[in-house]
Amino acid sequence: MTTVWNRAAGWHRPLLLLVAAMAVLTVVAAIGVVADPRVLTGAPAWLKPLKFAISFTVYGVTLAWMLSLLPTRSRLAERAATVIVAVSVVEMVVIVGQVVRGTTSHFNGTTPLNAALFDVMGAAIMVLFLAQVVLAVVLLRRRTPDRAGGYAVRLGLGVSLLGMLVAFPMVAQRPAGAPAGITGAHSVGVPDGGPGLPLVGWSTTGGDLRVGHFVGLHALQALPLLAILLDRFLGTRLDELTRARLVLVGGAGYAALTLLLTWQALRGQPLSRPDGLTLAVAAVLALATATAAGLVLARRVRRAGMALAG
Repeated sequence: MTTVWNRAAGWHRPLLLLVAAMAVLTVVAAIGVVADPRVLTGAPAWLKPLKFAISFTVYGVTLAWMLSLLPTRSRLAERAATVIVAVSVVEMVVIVGQVVRGTTSHFNGTTPLNAALFDVMGAAIMVLFLAQVVLAVVLLRRRTPDRAGGYAVRLGLGVSLLGMLVAFPMVAQRPAGAPAGITGAHSVGVPDGGPGLPLVGWSTTGGDLRVGHFVGLHALQALPLLAILLDRFLGTRLDELTRARLVLVGGAGYAALTLLLTWQALRGQPLSRPDGLTLAVAAVLALATATAAGLVLARRVRRAGMALAG
């Protein structure tokens, strides 16, 4: 346990400060959800700050852990991470500030001030995207002790960038019947703020681009978790190369799932009510991923057999 804490003490300090601040904001926003009766776009006013605070808490911890995996320090990566911290703070200041003012932060161009704040958020996200690209490039060029873990980190960063790109169609949406000054939407085919799934609020009557956005972003955690589970439960049965190839298969399948969910949303289709075409494509994706994983395992068996025969 002492070793773990000693290692954590060397993690990127600005990211850890962001995590601490977002953890506090999570508590504050949760209280706000319960105590503040105001509703914005069909949801409790403090729900968006709550979701973003949780997201940035997890994001900050994940990036700090990824940086700790580098065999030697990278000043470029650390500077990129510091930039991510700065623009994340900007993003959250706008989101919380708009809630305090009693209005929405996203897609809000109803007044010059609201439009300017939304533009600031857009610029902040673009800078965050570019800074994460820098992190991905640094990690791509640096070798890590475990090949499977290295693939998981790099693919996680890459697929999460794909998830960020799903935000662009949101801005391009021009929802029918939206109030004047609203310049985008999460939902496709229906207005924002309608019936949605519990907690996440994803539309149950139309498409919702937040689904692909959410799934893509959390490749940062899902793919490293896959590598950890493969090592934990199959590390003695599967060699490092086989585990690395399985992570590659998982990463490709995860990226395809992100695209599938985005395509489903763009067709105005709720996550909870997929049509036959969506189900067919999902089945093909599942079959292709399972087949690729099976081929990787079969190749490993053949190599083991050849080694025994030799």
